[in-house]
Amino acid sequence: MSMPVAMKWRKMFVIFAVIVVCVSMMLSGCATTNTTQSETEGSSDQPIQIALSPWPGWYIWYLAEEKGFFKKRGVNVELKWFPVYSDSLQALSTGQVDANSQTLSDTLAPLSKSIPLKVVLVNDNSNGGDAIVSKPGINSIADLKGKTVATELGTVDHLLLLTALANAGMKETDINYVNMTVNDAGPAFINGKVDAAVLWEPFQTKAVKDGGGKVLFSSKETPGLIPDLLVFKAETVEKRGDDIQKVVNAWFDALAELKAHPDESIAILAKKAEQTPAEFKEGLDTIKVFTKADNIKAFDALDGYESLSFTGGKTAEFLQGLEMVSSIPDVKAALEPKFVKAAEAAE
Repeated sequence: MSMPVAMKWRKMFVIFAVIVVCVSMMLSGCATTNTTQSETEGSSDQPIQIALSPWPGWYIWYLAEEKGFFKKRGVNVELKWFPVYSDSLQALSTGQVDANSQTLSDTLAPLSKSIPLKVVLVNDNSNGGDAIVSKPGINSIADLKGKTVATELGTVDHLLLLTALANAGMKETDINYVNMTVNDAGPAFINGKVDAAVLWEPFQTKAVKDGGGKVLFSSKETPGLIPDLLVFKAETVEKRGDDIQKVVNAWFDALAELKAHPDESIAILAKKAEQTPAEFKEGLDTIKVFTKADNIKAFDALDGYESLSFTGGKTAEFLQGLEMVSSIPDVKAALEPKFVKAAEAAE
């Protein structure tokens, strides 16, 4: 091939390459525009993955799913079941899911490690749903001295145990503490391997009925100490605000359904929990499900345990004293009340 012809082909190749690059840039620009628009709108077809574990209040997410409230609101939600609660905490902290159903106290540790999380909804407050269950003959917290007590290290029920001991002028060193997940602590108590266990529903009721136990101390005695929440990755809140609003709205749709048709709703939830409706109702009665108005109050900066910022601050101080968190996180910065406020305003 002669030089002029080679140069001609090279020139044509360069022109072709430039055209390809330009087209690619145009397509990339379109994609960027679409992505930016999607992020601005805060909506996506990708499912929002919400983790949940065995707890009466969190089963209500299944009512939202079964009754089609997520679809009605126009949001794609995937509920991710974690039989072991601590696994769900790990899943959110490591970004395996978008959101988790978890307590305020269990949200403090990742916040203290600068893991960006946002609290967007209060599902309920434990009102007897977490308890120290003891065998016969143990009639007070003081009677636990030297006894074997099981619960999971660093969880909200560990906090309840430490609170009960502190109220009685005792420390954890006064008991024989055994670190067990609630899934293991319940059967251990029933089988007589431990003298007491700190359990939540439905494990608590089963321990009382099948293990001959009795409630020694419960969250009824510490009102506001254990709020149960919907906690999102901060990144998801920033990018998918519209979808999160739809999730929150669907939650309140489910609460309205539960109130309007309690028998049918409880039957659906009991099936998910593998319980009888009567058993599930018994567990549901140990929590206070939060209305929109309850949520608004919880997000306010008040001087009392009805306020998330107050409760979070006090709990963080308590945990720091036990060296369970290294620093006090900024609880207020992790609270995002705009979704429940918008849900209430839409009424």
